[in-house]
Amino acid sequence: MFALLVPNDITQIEFGRFLRIPAEGVLVAGLLLVLPPKARRVAVVVVGVFLGLLTIVKVLDMGSYWTLDRSFDLVLDWILLDDAQSFMKDSLGGAVAQAATIGVIALALALPVLMTLAVVRISRLMVRNRHTASRTLLVLGTVWITCSTLTLEFGGVPVASHSAAWLVEKRIESVSAGLKDGEAFQKEAAVDAFADVPPDQLLTGLRGKDVLITFIESYGRSAIDDPQMGEPLGETLARKTKELEEAGYASQSGWLRSPITGAGSWLGHSTFLSGLWIKNQQRYRNLVSGDRLTLTEAFRRTGAWRTVGVVPGTQKAWPEGKYFGLEHIYDSDQLGYRGPKFSWSTMPDQYTLKAFQELEHGKKDREPMMAEIILTSSHNPWAPIPRTIPEERIGDGSVYHSLQKAEGKDPKEVWQDPSDVRDEYRKSIQYSVTSLVDFVAKYGSKDTVLIFLGDHQPNRTVTGDNPSHDVPVSVVAQDPEVLEKISDWGWTDGLKPADDTPVWRMDKFRDRFMTAFGPQQPGGTS
Repeated sequence: MFALLVPNDITQIEFGRFLRIPAEGVLVAGLLLVLPPKARRVAVVVVGVFLGLLTIVKVLDMGSYWTLDRSFDLVLDWILLDDAQSFMKDSLGGAVAQAATIGVIALALALPVLMTLAVVRISRLMVRNRHTASRTLLVLGTVWITCSTLTLEFGGVPVASHSAAWLVEKRIESVSAGLKDGEAFQKEAAVDAFADVPPDQLLTGLRGKDVLITFIESYGRSAIDDPQMGEPLGETLARKTKELEEAGYASQSGWLRSPITGAGSWLGHSTFLSGLWIKNQQRYRNLVSGDRLTLTEAFRRTGAWRTVGVVPGTQKAWPEGKYFGLEHIYDSDQLGYRGPKFSWSTMPDQYTLKAFQELEHGKKDREPMMAEIILTSSHNPWAPIPRTIPEERIGDGSVYHSLQKAEGKDPKEVWQDPSDVRDEYRKSIQYSVTSLVDFVAKYGSKDTVLIFLGDHQPNRTVTGDNPSHDVPVSVVAQDPEVLEKISDWGWTDGLKPADDTPVWRMDKFRDRFMTAFGPQQPGGTS
């Protein structure tokens, strides 16, 4: 009964859902009752294993809905289990992650066995009490048909249930769609308006500029729209907008719709850069094994920029960096950090930007650069969060050992209360935005162009149910011609996009950006 009735979304688990009558249970019980002994023994094993696997799928869905706001993809999502294990290790420690991994494996092995034993037991009970079982099934079947016909509900939940059959049907459709998605993606990727544009005609409107494309982890629309988070963050954005203006910068902001929510940052990054909708791992693998022109590769291809990647969250080899056109990549090992990790985040954003200044941006007599920078301090679980400190104190990051010990919050304590989680999430976004704006205000110039955005919304604990996939995006520059080229985008002045600012799908940004800053035609138009 539990396997058939438990929902696959943990937020929907409530008492009323276990008072339903599962049609699948009535039908299977009737089948076991009428089968001859030999066939019944085979059917018992098949039903038991199926119920065990169904429960495993539901548990996977619970985790996927909580983190990604969607069901688990049985074709494409298995790689995410390794990421989940790594996240637990970074956030809660190696011992906890190892214990959880062992527990998950043990549960996955035990469920089909235990479910089979349960079906064996109930099958024997029904056979020994055949008359009573027959009458019971007849009554249950009649009640199910009546409740279904009259659409009777208990606490808003239909009494007559066929949720397990519906779930299996949807999974079959999902698997079929997943198998076909690769072919559909190849057709989409083959259409590229910029594939054959000569390098000397790419991004001509930005020549001589330093272009910084910066992703702020989990910076989603909820951080701005939610009353608990939006008011203090709005004050930060207003203050930082003013500080940029005082430093000679102007800014405009809009909304982009990410293909993901909750997790899977690299899918959002690659969607933004490639102009393709990278909604799953299969699409990502196909993308990086192909020759699609990404925004970062376009900068490299011109020969007018040195292209670098600053990826402090990368702790192992990242061969995809070459595909994205990054000539040099600074990962967690190459940034010289000697401080503690902040849960998943390997280093504070303020340190990351300081290291970027020292290693690349601050070099004298250098050529213009395009840098992709991925800031990680706002990554789940949002505790402990570093605080902004005077730059001269940062050094090699060792100072954060004492700061974290004195001020850092334990994520296990924070996550006991969703309100605390939301508050710490908001603080992490404020910290990341502050670190980035302070860096540009201090080290930028008339030739600096900053594009920064969120990669996806945070998970449901922060956003609540049914969140949008929208994330903020901002363009900051001193040169008025830069913002003039995007004046027809309908964006909002400042770092906070208005509610009615147009929302674009994230994969549309590449083409709009490259068109706006493409070759200039007579009359000053692109």
